[in-house]
Amino acid sequence: MLAQFAKFSKVFIWLLLIPILLLALYTWGALTWVYSSGERAGYVQKLSQKGWVCKTYEGELILVSMPGTQAEKFAFTVRDENIAKKIDETVGKRVRLVYEEHKGIPTDCFGETSYFVQDVQLLDKQ
Repeated sequence: MLAQFAKFSKVFIWLLLIPILLLALYTWGALTWVYSSGERAGYVQKLSQKGWVCKTYEGELILVSMPGTQAEKFAFTVRDENIAKKIDETVGKRVRLVYEEHKGIPTDCFGETSYFVQDVQLLDKQ
């Protein structure tokens, strides 16, 4: 009887561990594989730290192509605190955000958007 319980508990543990390991492997792949990368220029409208457990910085960049046209918002996520500080110093100024897009991230714990900012450059130095 005890041998059957030990065998059952091993099978049960493996049935629990395999999906967890597969989900962890998938999440790691989604966070490291870059779907696209690029740059966007505009004015940082907001940057705030969000999250109950996983704290990330979420922001909006206002893209203005021509005066008098409707402005487009670009929502982005920052995971690096040093980059978030650099962006916070440029709120309201024209900047270039260098970003990577990661598709298929299984939860918003890593960020509310799929666009992760890697660098910020101030365009209009005053």
